[in-house]
Amino acid sequence: MENDYDLFAEAYQAVNDTSLLNAYYTRPAIVDLAGDVTGRRILDAGCGSGPVSEALRDKGAIVAGFDRSAKMVELARQRLGDDTDLRVADISQPLPYPDGAFDDCVAALVLHYLEDWAAPLAELRRVLKPGGRLIVVVNHPIMLKILHRETDYFATTKWTDEYDFNGQKAVLTYWHRPLHAMTDAFTSAGFRTAVISEPPPAPEAHELFPDEMAKFPSGAFLSFVFFVLEAA
Repeated sequence: MENDYDLFAEAYQAVNDTSLLNAYYTRPAIVDLAGDVTGRRILDAGCGSGPVSEALRDKGAIVAGFDRSAKMVELARQRLGDDTDLRVADISQPLPYPDGAFDDCVAALVLHYLEDWAAPLAELRRVLKPGGRLIVVVNHPIMLKILHRETDYFATTKWTDEYDFNGQKAVLTYWHRPLHAMTDAFTSAGFRTAVISEPPPAPEAHELFPDEMAKFPSGAFLSFVFFVLEAA
């Protein structure tokens, strides 16, 4: 099975909890885009080991989460406790939640693993209340063109990359799609695109990762693109 996080869940968690891209870029940006979440019911779609859920819970949200990887859900349960609603589920299949169960959903670094976004977006729309928000984070569409200049930006393209997670090798498979294809998919699923963001990392990133951040004089870099969508 492609992208089987059960094979390297603990190694990924060790990197994810402290890395520039995850701990000091993605998660702070999600928390900032979410704003005041006090008392809001938030579904973390593809929750992994639960760091985004934890960050939102610390801000007052009532969180639930699911992931395809049973090992990741186990690690999330260790982080968040048995009183958090955590389930093993596949975002490509019908989700085990009733209609309109959540005020917000977060799908961080999940959709770019999928060729077809129609069914997952429809399910996320279904479990949101009218007017609810979906925060999506995916690979920036320009990244594949930067890494492989011969690639057709406008084609939906499958590609892979190799990683070293805390000494453990892993290969992840992604689906590239151009920006307009992303926003078209959101619209077709019944969402209005409220925000498209290319945020800088958290301020402390400059002190914690001086060598890496020195490569980016503006203080920002290309990696992921962030959307805030509103359910029509």
